[in-house]
Amino acid sequence: MTISIDPVKAEEKFVFIQLMNLYDYDFTEFTDNDINPYGYYDNLYIDHLWTEDSRHGFFIRVDGKLAGFAIVRRNSDGNFSFVDDKTAHHINQFFVMKKYRRKGVGQFAAKAMFDKFRGQWEVCQMGNNTPARKFWKGVIAEYTQNKYAEHSNEAGDWVGFTFNNT
Repeated sequence: MTISIDPVKAEEKFVFIQLMNLYDYDFTEFTDNDINPYGYYDNLYIDHLWTEDSRHGFFIRVDGKLAGFAIVRRNSDGNFSFVDDKTAHHINQFFVMKKYRRKGVGQFAAKAMFDKFRGQWEVCQMGNNTPARKFWKGVIAEYTQNKYAEHSNEAGDWVGFTFNNT
């Protein structure tokens, strides 16, 4: 099995939107999001992947076939954060199709993202997303050799991990 991480090109926008809709559908297990009148989930920030230097989109491929995607962003875009570092990297969204889960694809892709962007990192999940919490804790613990911090906001609706791989 060959896993690759490829930057999403502007001309691949509609393929990326399709994968994001699969992600959003999968994610309704943890949210109350609905589709719009056209049958899609709203992806308000999709164009920012090609207009902002703080966001980077990647396709995850297995043997050349689409298997998911990852979006990495910097803390400078003002989203919720456990770290006060405007240059910190965040996994903004991360999706591996069910067919490829529990086969090392997500773990490979996550570590590839960490290696690609050096410095302070933060990976957050919704508090009720137990599978993601377990996945990220395992990946980050292994990647950092247990040199990470775990965080939660007061309400417990957001949890996360921080580390530095400089």
